[in-house]
Amino acid sequence: MGHFAYTGVDAKGRTQRGTVDADDVKGVRQLLRKQGVFLDSATPLAEGNAKAKPTVKAATGGAATAAPAQGVNLAESAPGLLKVVKFLKRLVSSPGQAVAMSTRQLATLVKAGIPLVEALTALIDQIEDEDLREAYADVRNKVNEGTSFAIALGGHTDFFPGLYVSMVSAGEASGTLDAVLARLADFMEGQVKLKNKVVGALAYPAFMAIMGVVILWVMMVVVVPKVSAIFEDFRAALPWYTALLINVSKFLGTFWWLILIALGAGGYFFARWKKTPEGAYRWDAFTLRVPLFGELLRMVAITRFTRTLSTLLASGVALLKAMDIVKNVMENKVLEAVITEAAASIKEGESIAEPLKRSGRFPPIVTHMIAIGERSGELESMLEAVADSYDSVIDARVAILTSLLEPILIVVMGGLSGGVAFSILMPLLQLNEFAS
Repeated sequence: MGHFAYTGVDAKGRTQRGTVDADDVKGVRQLLRKQGVFLDSATPLAEGNAKAKPTVKAATGGAATAAPAQGVNLAESAPGLLKVVKFLKRLVSSPGQAVAMSTRQLATLVKAGIPLVEALTALIDQIEDEDLREAYADVRNKVNEGTSFAIALGGHTDFFPGLYVSMVSAGEASGTLDAVLARLADFMEGQVKLKNKVVGALAYPAFMAIMGVVILWVMMVVVVPKVSAIFEDFRAALPWYTALLINVSKFLGTFWWLILIALGAGGYFFARWKKTPEGAYRWDAFTLRVPLFGELLRMVAITRFTRTLSTLLASGVALLKAMDIVKNVMENKVLEAVITEAAASIKEGESIAEPLKRSGRFPPIVTHMIAIGERSGELESMLEAVADSYDSVIDARVAILTSLLEPILIVVMGGLSGGVAFSILMPLLQLNEFAS
C-alpha cells in the first residue's frame, strides 16, 4: 500500500487537499468518493515522505503524466482476457446506468457553482466505463474550445440520445442546467429501473426454457439411440409413440446440421424482414396482441411516453419538438405512428388527448387524464401522475406474469421429459414381462 497526496473538489465546490493510504490512484479515487470528494490529481509519495514521484493526473487528457507502471501490463500481455473482462463488466452495468450516475454527479458539481469545464474534468476520473470516459473527455475538450455543451453531447449519440441533448440545450438556454441535469438523472434512473424490472422478471423463465431444451436435446440424441438398440435386438413390435420417438431421435442425430442451418437462415431472413418498415410495423403490431405480454409491453411504452414527455416539457422543450423526440423512445412502430399522427394534429390546432384517443391504442384513462392536464395547465404533473400509476400496475403485472410463467414452464418441460421417459420405459417393461 502506498502513500498519496491528493487534490480534489467537494460537492460545494471547495478545494480539498490531504494525504491518504491506498494501493493505487483508483483506490484513492474510491476512498475519496465515499467522502464526497471528486479527485483531481494524486501524487504518490515515497517512504519517509521523501521526494514525490511525478503527479498522476486524475482526469483524462491532464497535463501531467503518470510514473511508469511496474509489473505486467494486462493490455499488452493478455488482450483477449482484457476484452472478456470488459464484456463481463458491460453485462453487469449497462451504459444507461453509467450515464445516469455521471449525470447525477455532474448536476451536483454544476449546482455547487463549479464551471462546466472544471466539473467535467473532475467527473471524468470518476467514470469506470472506458468508452463513456472517452466520450466525456471529447465533450470537455469541445466545450473548452467554445462549443455549447448540448452540441458537444450531440456528437456521442450512443450515450446521449436526442432527448438528452434537447433537455441540456433547453437548460443552457434558460440558465437552469443544474436542475435539468438532476431531472435527467431522475428520468434515466427510472428508465433503467423499469427495463431491469421487466428483463429481470423474464430472465429466470428464459433460463429454465433454455436448460429444458438442452436436456431434451441430450435425451433425444444420446439416450434414446442407446435404448433403441436394445429394442432392435429383441425385434419386438414397438408402440407407435415409441417408434415416433426413435424416428425423431434418428432425424435429430442425422440431420442436426440441417436444423442448425434452417434456424440460422430463418433468423437471418426474419431479422432482415424486421428491419424493413412494413416488417417492423407488422411485428410490433403482433407483439401488442400477444396474450399476457402484449398488454405489458403497451403499459411499458405508455409509461415511457408519459414520463419522457413530462420531463421534456418541464425542462422547457417546446411541445412539438418534445413530441418529435418522444416518439423515438417508444420502441414500437405502431405506437410511434400514433405519436406522429398526434404531432401532425397538434400542428393543426388540436389538443394532445384527442388524436391519442382516436387511435384506440391508448387506454381511455390515459387520454382522459391528459385532457384534464391540458385544460388545467398542469399537463406535466398529470403526465407524471399517469407514469407513476402505470409503474405500480407494471409491478403487479410483472409479479403475476412471473408467478404464471414458472409453473407453466415446469409443467411443459416436465410433460415433455415425462413423455420421453414413458415412451422408453413402457416397451422395456413389456419386454421384461415377455422374457419372464
